[in-house]
Amino acid sequence: FSGTPQKYDPTFKGPIYNRGCTDIICCVFLLLAIVGYVAVGIIAWTHGDPRKVIYPTDSRGEFCGQKGTKNANKPFLFYFNIVKCASPLVLLEFQCPTPQICVEKCPNRYLTYLNARGSPDFEYYKQFCVPGFQNNKGVAEVLRDGDCPPVLTPSTPLAQRCFPAIHAHKGVLMVGNATTYEDGDGVRKNITELVEGAKKANGVLEARQLAMRIFEDYTVSWYWIVIGLVIAMVMSLLFIVLLRFLAGIMVWVMIVMVILVLGYGIFHCYMEYARLRGEAGSDISLVDLGFQTDLRVYLHLRQTWMAFMIILSILEVIIILLLIFLRKRILIAIALIKEASRAVGYVMCSLLYPLVTFFLLCLCIAYWASTAVFLSTSNEAIYKIFGDVNTCPVNGKTCSPETFPSSNESRLCPGAHCQFAFYGGESAYHRALLGLQIFNAFMFFWLANFVLALGQVTLAGAFASYYWALHKPDDLPAFPLFSSFSRALRYHTGSLAFGALILAIVQIIRVMLEYLDQRLKAADNKFAKFLMTCLKCCFWCLEKFIRFLNRNAYIMIAIYGTNFCTSAKNAVSLLCNPFPTVAVLDKVTDFLFLLGKLLIVGSVGILAFFFFTHRIRIIQDTAPPLNYYWVPILTVIIGSYMIAHGFFSVYGMCVDTLFLCFLEDLERNDGSAERPYFMSSNLKKLLNKTNKKPAES
Repeated sequence: FSGTPQKYDPTFKGPIYNRGCTDIICCVFLLLAIVGYVAVGIIAWTHGDPRKVIYPTDSRGEFCGQKGTKNANKPFLFYFNIVKCASPLVLLEFQCPTPQICVEKCPNRYLTYLNARGSPDFEYYKQFCVPGFQNNKGVAEVLRDGDCPPVLTPSTPLAQRCFPAIHAHKGVLMVGNATTYEDGDGVRKNITELVEGAKKANGVLEARQLAMRIFEDYTVSWYWIVIGLVIAMVMSLLFIVLLRFLAGIMVWVMIVMVILVLGYGIFHCYMEYARLRGEAGSDISLVDLGFQTDLRVYLHLRQTWMAFMIILSILEVIIILLLIFLRKRILIAIALIKEASRAVGYVMCSLLYPLVTFFLLCLCIAYWASTAVFLSTSNEAIYKIFGDVNTCPVNGKTCSPETFPSSNESRLCPGAHCQFAFYGGESAYHRALLGLQIFNAFMFFWLANFVLALGQVTLAGAFASYYWALHKPDDLPAFPLFSSFSRALRYHTGSLAFGALILAIVQIIRVMLEYLDQRLKAADNKFAKFLMTCLKCCFWCLEKFIRFLNRNAYIMIAIYGTNFCTSAKNAVSLLCNPFPTVAVLDKVTDFLFLLGKLLIVGSVGILAFFFFTHRIRIIQDTAPPLNYYWVPILTVIIGSYMIAHGFFSVYGMCVDTLFLCFLEDLERNDGSAERPYFMSSNLKKLLNKTNKKPAES
């Protein structure tokens, strides 16, 4: 792609209006794919049942707590032996290999089957046995056949499932150690297994408590989180408005403020590090402490603050070095940002266009997610034999719960059960479900990339109209954003679909590589892991390159109305222009916008930190009490970054468009009266370019 000068066209005044449709074949393919996607959605919605994901099912595949079912008044699922849920079989079959029943309430006391049998507590115990249980068997037979659980422990419901309560572990252990039975060897074994499993479940239960505490923090702090996000939006909008009038000053203020914010962070980390000197337990290393669900523990370690201080110091040094070595490029980048500020000022409605993109992306995500759920729940209930893996020859085979008690399989495996395993099927539709899920994911990538491409072409066309207007704003069209949007949909749907298709193919390949990588983690094959890592790295780089190529191709499509391949070739030709440091200059503007995002996010994050940690004395009583103050702080920081990114993405597209137009201007024109430069006076001054006045007659 060697850059060759464009032929001068005296009629060229910006985005071409007399253009034709491009890449029509890709447009047809996209329409056919959308029709197929709608058909897949209709089929999925016809066969699927999302209740299978949301609500628990017992060993017979019947819903718990659903109206119109026999378990309508039993909303909770009870596991006979929840320890078996940690079996690898669960990962393969998505069902615990233990009897499960729907119950009205989770057990609230510790009770063994032997203690309950023959006592007044047996009526309470019976509600946790299989439906229709008759007390006409011996203890060993009941436990062998899985008619009743060997022991009950106090449990609490989570997602309509009964999980052992943490405080019950010690009581179970004490009773288990203190109780013996004449004929209870099997029972004692089950109790011991349950106790050990309860110990192992500590991590899961702690995670449950962590999730509940985080949820509580959100319920009491959501109002202040919204206020923090509104502040981030106001700051972003104010920053954009100030850039319109004070672009140069704002950029330098932004650079200085980011350096100061990082400097304050380093100072704060050092003060916390010095304050913890001599405190008991503050010298414990992060490795020795391990993972803790209460993240506040780490803030009492000197090593934590030392790590923060080192990270911030490295960022500070990198930014300062970049500013020193790229100072000349920064001046040109500031001139481009000033020009972009004027362009955004003349096309202010462009700041609202990200809302359109966000709305369309939400539609894509909602359709993809609902279709995926309906596809995954459109299977039939499959029942399998669950028995001892070592002694049962038919373990894992399909069965029917109605005929299993009298079948040969039940005689081959006396202790086995025929219970619900998962949802599946043997029909052609069920065999095609995996392919339909892949198609669903592929169409999501394609449509999402198409929506992003539409936004890029729309903004590029509007900002190109500004650049190529010789007398601004008199030569600007009345509605540049709407005109660009209509041109993109009317003429270039096929080109946008072509670029989005290429990117979607690479993305679906990356998803499949991630899936294969997860499957290969269990295998100890170093060559396969190395090859997988190389492939993932290559396709990651390929996706980044295609994104860069597409973005610049869309700008050329918006200006000239050429097809995707021609636009991509012309864009690369311009970027390979001998004009010095083209790539560096482009990245400098990205770097400056990144500093702007960091300034907004850092300011809002520091404000949120001081507020939620009750360090602002004036409003100390206003901040809500929290279990983990980092929950709302992280939420505000992430949300602020997304808001700032939405505003700055418009600026980024404006700068990229003006940059390509600027390079095209240098190719087409020479500053003569017949071929004047369209660039701003600031850019002409920086590059020592001038427009010659027409000769007087």
